[in-house]
Amino acid sequence: MASKPHHDADKDAISEIQDGIVLKPRGFNIVWGNDSRYWRVPPQSSRPIDSDEFAELVQVSWLELTGSVQLKPSTTYQITFKLSFKEDAFGWNGSPVFLMAKVGKKGKYKWKRLNELEMQLPKEPTDIPANDDPFVVDVPGNQPDTMLFFGLYEVWGGKWKGGLRVHGAIVKQLVK
Repeated sequence: MASKPHHDADKDAISEIQDGIVLKPRGFNIVWGNDSRYWRVPPQSSRPIDSDEFAELVQVSWLELTGSVQLKPSTTYQITFKLSFKEDAFGWNGSPVFLMAKVGKKGKYKWKRLNELEMQLPKEPTDIPANDDPFVVDVPGNQPDTMLFFGLYEVWGGKWKGGLRVHGAIVKQLVK
């Protein structure tokens, strides 16, 4: 077992793109992510988010995968994860996964239950939530702390689950 069980985000795995920010698999804080019994996190890489690089959940009962990025005030952003599941994924039936986000340390969390993951576990990398039902956060112009804290959570079900592959996330600035 590793001496420190949690994986801390590698800031080099977070990069700005023309209309937002990309987090590659190593760009997340992953509870139990530094213990190969629970997660397989790829080594440092310069490959783009569309590559086949992913962090793979082996088995956990507590899913907590979080990221944080600095945003611009008076702007709206869409958060999308790129996820897939192995053929032998298990434990997801009846395990509600939530996408949660807040702007600023003292901000109020906004959340969305990812119902699409309860209906079908995509085998190919898929944008979650889908573009037809986006998860959007607004950064007010008078917000002193514009750090976005967001993540995927399933911490309530208490069931062991595995087979999730996290390919990355995009925090995309929307044009009003």
